[in-house]
Amino acid sequence: MTRHHSSADDTPVTVDEKELQDMVSANDTGARIPGGWQGKLLLTVALIWSLFQLWIASPLPFYDWPLIGSFGIFNDTEVRALHLGFAIFLAFTAYPALAHSPRDRIPTLDFVLSLLAALGASYLFLFYEQLASRPGLPNTQDIVASVVGLVLLLEATRRTLGPPLMIVAMVFLVYSLGGAYMPEIIAHKGVDLEQLLNHQWLTTEGVFGIALGVSSSFVFLFVLFGALLDKAGAGNYFIQVAFSLLGHMRGGPAKAAVVSSGLTGLISGSSIANVVTTGTFTIPMMKRVGFSSEKAGAVEVASSVNGQIMPPVMGAAAFLMVEYVGISYVQVITHAFLPALISYIALIYIVHLEALKQDMKGLPRQGVVKPWHLRLIGLLSGFLVTCAIAGGVYYGIGWIKPAFGAYAGIVISILLMAAYAALVRLAAMGPDLKLDDPNEPMLALPEVGATVKSGLHFLLPVVVLVWCLMVERLSPGLSAFWATVLMIFILLTQRPLMAFFRKEDLFDGPIRQGFNELIDGLITGARNMIGIGIATATAGIIVGAVSQTGVGSVLADLVEVLSMGNLLLMLLLTAILSLILGMGLPTTANYIVVSSLLAPVVISLGQEAGLIVPLIAVHLFVFYFGIMADVTPPVGLASFAAAAVSGGDPIRTGFVAFSYSLRTAALPFLFIFNTDLLLIDVTWVEGIQVFIVATIAMLVFTAATQGYFFSRNRWYETILLLLIAFSLFRPGFWMDRIVEPYQMVEPSSVVSTMDQVEAGTELRFWIDGFDGVGNARSFVTHLALAEGATGVDRLANTGIEFLNDDNRLVVDFVGFDSAAEKAGLAFDQVVTGVQVPQAQPPHQLIFIPALALLIVIRGLQLRRRKKEEEHKSKEDGQKAVAG
Repeated sequence: MTRHHSSADDTPVTVDEKELQDMVSANDTGARIPGGWQGKLLLTVALIWSLFQLWIASPLPFYDWPLIGSFGIFNDTEVRALHLGFAIFLAFTAYPALAHSPRDRIPTLDFVLSLLAALGASYLFLFYEQLASRPGLPNTQDIVASVVGLVLLLEATRRTLGPPLMIVAMVFLVYSLGGAYMPEIIAHKGVDLEQLLNHQWLTTEGVFGIALGVSSSFVFLFVLFGALLDKAGAGNYFIQVAFSLLGHMRGGPAKAAVVSSGLTGLISGSSIANVVTTGTFTIPMMKRVGFSSEKAGAVEVASSVNGQIMPPVMGAAAFLMVEYVGISYVQVITHAFLPALISYIALIYIVHLEALKQDMKGLPRQGVVKPWHLRLIGLLSGFLVTCAIAGGVYYGIGWIKPAFGAYAGIVISILLMAAYAALVRLAAMGPDLKLDDPNEPMLALPEVGATVKSGLHFLLPVVVLVWCLMVERLSPGLSAFWATVLMIFILLTQRPLMAFFRKEDLFDGPIRQGFNELIDGLITGARNMIGIGIATATAGIIVGAVSQTGVGSVLADLVEVLSMGNLLLMLLLTAILSLILGMGLPTTANYIVVSSLLAPVVISLGQEAGLIVPLIAVHLFVFYFGIMADVTPPVGLASFAAAAVSGGDPIRTGFVAFSYSLRTAALPFLFIFNTDLLLIDVTWVEGIQVFIVATIAMLVFTAATQGYFFSRNRWYETILLLLIAFSLFRPGFWMDRIVEPYQMVEPSSVVSTMDQVEAGTELRFWIDGFDGVGNARSFVTHLALAEGATGVDRLANTGIEFLNDDNRLVVDFVGFDSAAEKAGLAFDQVVTGVQVPQAQPPHQLIFIPALALLIVIRGLQLRRRKKEEEHKSKEDGQKAVAG
């Protein structure tokens, strides 16, 4: 199928559907689709991989089967080895070696390489007991297998992900071997080949480390869930719902593109696939209402890439953060949710501003348009009904569990099936949703009610997933498994049920179609995982090199030298390094690389500068900037995909997308200094206040960077808007300059001062000491004072005792596993200063002058806009008279 539309200069642009699908395939599922027995083999291996992952995630292996008992139980290391074995076999068979390599068949050499690579990857599974019996003592066979596996993994990385990650991994391998010959600032003692291979391939410190473990345990199931959901028609449903709800607004198709791409991004995990699948529909629609090719492509890129920062999947990075940060999955998505939501709201506002600048109109709605107050009442009624249903489900299940005991699961399943049947019957009462050709004139938008009702049953698996994660607190893997089981059931039954309710033939066609869609979904899910599996394994090389060589501390020294001790400059350098390291990498590998290299840098240098940052904030900081590499020219792969659809210039599309993404780039700096944005240690009431104020601040920031608020900004208005946004985001910055937040206490009088300090007060200690390898280090740490009758007792109960030595306050004792030890205090450190908090007026007082100034700017712009409209109306009248 070929689509034709016009570029910004009205030149016809031909978009070949096959070329777009090839673009997605080349990046996500493999560009090679052979025929005959080779094609069947490729599809069969992918299908077996999906079934294997479902098996190990299920409770079935642990079930006591008649006659045979439990079977098919694998430990984590064996699962990782088999997971990589499947991925690397499919990488060599599904991805051609070169641009001119055949796409319709698998060459013999690729078959041989795929088998060798699969054997090398599965080596830890095949020889697990032998390797466990001689840890750290590889024999010749181990070394040969490791060399073959490592080399072929790098080649698989080049094929599936392109050269960037392969080159980065090779640099770290060379650095590990040649550390003694490196420049002094980055030198280390180096490792020999045997040590390198043992560390990287025969243990779980390198390739088979945490990243690959997360890929095999959690990520596969979420990617498979998304693939099945898309095959069932949920992607199409999201697009249609977004257009029916938002298409009537100014620049409505662009707003609908933002929402639909965001919803699709929740289940796709690939920004490029997201751009192409939703972009083929949304980009031409945006162009039709007045967006240029570059701006239409940029809106799609910004919204698709933002799907990678939106919980619950976050391009699979959410599950890696659980392992790297050491907090629960629920905590990760709680902290990540607010910044992602604010970023999406700001992107919709950007679209609104663009529509205002160009006086765009929305698309007409079907039927009679209700007054705004009736629509508002309908929206509130829908919200209240949803809350009532959610409350009924929550308390109903809470009653069913004790009432039915062991049979509660069966009762809940029956009720879930009844709800599913009712929703399918509701959908069957209307027509099937189909995407119209976006290049044909759209006379009216889809009707909201019928569109929403047509796919409500797609939300059930999502509800099950969220319920298992948030309420039942099951592991992410098990939660995704149960959601996937329901999704499989829906794929097999939705079409027969539709046919039954519509009194159509439910045998033959609907049943066969549902079964075929299930098989396609299982195969697509596995093929979508090839790149992620390879990426997590190759990124493990970098993680292994960091742990083996200590390059993290070297990088921290380098950033410290370049930033000259300036905290803001250090964060800016870290952001730039994250952008560079993230170029050309998929989301998962991107996060692994930037977090393993740069997160420790921000933590250590921040401590030295007096900034104590929660670990999750640091990981989200580097993750956001790594993701920005998908947008940023010259590499921005998503921008190239959008330009292929829009017919625009890819570099210009990338720069416009980057300007739209400035709000995303600003957020990490803000939540580093104001962790309330991550909902860390805030109540529900405080969380609502943070959301409202932060959203207003982000909209003001967006208006400043886009040069338009209610009218085009004057230069001084842009500066004032940026100042207002900063004040709303960080009111503490100004309040700290009005009233000092801490009072400095001389070290010699610390113990006596503690007599007047209340228990629970969080003190700041400035420390001189040494790091783990004997280098001098200065840093700041926070320590909450424990209960006690005297200052000495309070310090002792906190786990610390001091000694005055020649007018120096020295740490004389630190209790094991005490609050003091956890804060980083250790024997023989010197305390150079202690800061005690002092009372401050509420930071929220800064909001008053900031909002007052915002109201003044709004008034000025509205008055100017009124004059401009009057002038334009007068000119139009004169033209009409002259005409």
